[in-house]
Amino acid sequence: MKIAALIARILLGLLFLVFGLNGFLHFIPMAPPTGLAGQYMGALFISHYLTFVFAVQVIGGAMLLANRFIPLALILLGPILVNILLFHSLMAPEGLPMALFATVLWATLFYRVRRAFAGVFVQSVEV
Repeated sequence: MKIAALIARILLGLLFLVFGLNGFLHFIPMAPPTGLAGQYMGALFISHYLTFVFAVQVIGGAMLLANRFIPLALILLGPILVNILLFHSLMAPEGLPMALFATVLWATLFYRVRRAFAGVFVQSVEV
């Protein structure tokens, strides 16, 4: 499991770092999506929301590659990954296999550092 987590950490870090940087530098040419997916991405682009998302991807990916603050990186990248999954599930299914692959990598890494999240899963009766 240790080797699987290492591979998952490096691949997930590279995935988010490269695609996050691509949002700023545009070194991987991609055709804009069409239809509803294109309208959605257009609204995110015009509002500068994607700038924030790309920055979080770069920061989270760099933390994973540097092997520092792994639980924090997973917390930052988790909501982005959920949005990627929903986008590809509902609007652009051609990217769904890559989104599922990234989810498996994230879950593998989460399982490895699950002790860092132990307090979140404790049911508390005191308020």
